[in-house]
Amino acid sequence: MSATIERSRRETQQQGFTDLEKAVINRLQHGLPLVASPYLAVAEELDISEQALLDTLEKLLEERVFTRFGPMFNAGEMGGGLTLAAMRVAEEDFDRVASQVNALDEVAHNYRRDHELNMWFVLATEAGEGIAEVIEQIEARTGYPVYNMPKEEEFHVRLHFPV
Repeated sequence: MSATIERSRRETQQQGFTDLEKAVINRLQHGLPLVASPYLAVAEELDISEQALLDTLEKLLEERVFTRFGPMFNAGEMGGGLTLAAMRVAEEDFDRVASQVNALDEVAHNYRRDHELNMWFVLATEAGEGIAEVIEQIEARTGYPVYNMPKEEEFHVRLHFPV
């Protein structure tokens, strides 16, 4: 199982974390082990109780230090569709469009970018042909075109932001 923790490095560095929180953040960025009790295994690595790990994880989620913590599935390998998409949205419409896009279950990781294409997000669907359908739905709802950028090659970067 792979776990992801979304957090900007700048925001993380601005937070004052306890030593326990730093240890948990740093360890969980590497995922969970594939064992019957993954949280217990991580807790033992950190020399803390499983409950202390779970309490710390819950606190970090509640405080929005972690905006997402959960498994990552490869939709393409499971027969689904997966693509990166972008939009050029007028500033005065950005919040409205972001709300409409984010309301769809197929949308993840929607971010504002300082770029001509200022909204970037990931689409994941149960079937490959579902991508085109969701893009059409977004365009109809928002009135803006969606630029579809499907993956041509996969790279594993193993990004880690130590705190």
